Amino acid sequence: MNHPWIEYVRAYLGVRVHRARTASSLGASAVEWVIITAVIAGVALGLATLIKTLVEQEQANIQKSFGGGGDE
Repeated sequence: MNHPWIEYVRAYLGVRVHRARTASSLGASAVEWVIITAVIAGVALGLATLIKTLVEQEQANIQKSFGGGGDE
C-alpha cells in the first residue's frame, strides 16, 4: 500500500476532509433557507388554489339559488 498514487490520493483526500470539517457552514445554511422558503411558497400556493376553488364553487351555488344571478 505504499504506491505513490495511493499516497497522493490519501494526502489529497486528507486535505479535502480537513477543509470540509473546518469550513464555515454558511453555504449549507443558505441552501436550507432556500428549501424552507420553497416549501412554504408551495404550501401557500396550494392553499390559495384551494381557497379560490372553494370560493368559486360557493359563488356558483349562490348564483343557482338566485336563479342565475341576473345575467339573463
